[in-house]
Amino acid sequence: MDREAAAHVTARALWPLLEPVHAVTYFALEARSAFEEAGLRGFWRGYFAGRAAPFGAVGPAPVVSSFFSFAPPMVARALPSVWGTVTAGEALEVRLRGARDALTRLLAGREAQVERAAVLLAGRIAGLGCGGRPLAAANAALPPPDEPPALLWHAATVLREHRGDGHVAALVAAGLDGCEVLVLRAGTDLPRAELQPFRGWSDEEWDAAAARFVRRGLLADDGTATEAGRRLLAGVEAATDRAAARPWEDPTGLDDLTAALAPLTAAASAALRFPNPIGVPDPRG
Repeated sequence: MDREAAAHVTARALWPLLEPVHAVTYFALEARSAFEEAGLRGFWRGYFAGRAAPFGAVGPAPVVSSFFSFAPPMVARALPSVWGTVTAGEALEVRLRGARDALTRLLAGREAQVERAAVLLAGRIAGLGCGGRPLAAANAALPPPDEPPALLWHAATVLREHRGDGHVAALVAAGLDGCEVLVLRAGTDLPRAELQPFRGWSDEEWDAAAARFVRRGLLADDGTATEAGRRLLAGVEAATDRAAARPWEDPTGLDDLTAALAPLTAAASAALRFPNPIGVPDPRG
């Protein structure tokens, strides 16, 4: 396998190891409590404030675009009103504190591994090109934290958003919109109940997207993906891996990184539920 192909494989293999570390900011008690204590009552106000804060006090338009799979009215219910409760800078402090506290608890007793994984991941984001990747660029521009659990979360978040930005580009290139990709995933490997309610699309919007796919031969009448639909999704995932490969082109230290990260990911996954609307699999098997 040549170096470029190996980087694609590495990008795919590391995604389920990085995602749960980042996702404590959504699922862990410490992270959710931090947003509530800041006055952001209700899960989604904290979610949109925390994830959008690297952009500054933006309105819904750039968030609808970059987050991609959320229905615009759902985003508009949170933004820009949350900035009347917290500033974007305060939201950044709250989300980092919540993620740090969550990982400190979940990874207790593994401090040496946390420090090692944090240093190795931080090396992967140093100088990382983020052209065409708005969420990755906004997060990469933030100062890296000093504490190892916070640095681990920050580096995992930059890499996660780097991959996510590339994934959005692949979806757009495949001709899919934010609702359609969820409908196709629901016909493949994730239940509709884990996708539609958490992204805000109405039944009418969902059913219209499904009808378009039936006409295109991507879904069967019962809502399951056809072979053509599965090929379309597989092509998107392959393009996502190619777009996510840049941080992993240098194989130096990858075995050490994987060895340090795997047990941390398993421990952090205790804060998540499975299945989940992110689509990340349970690394614990």
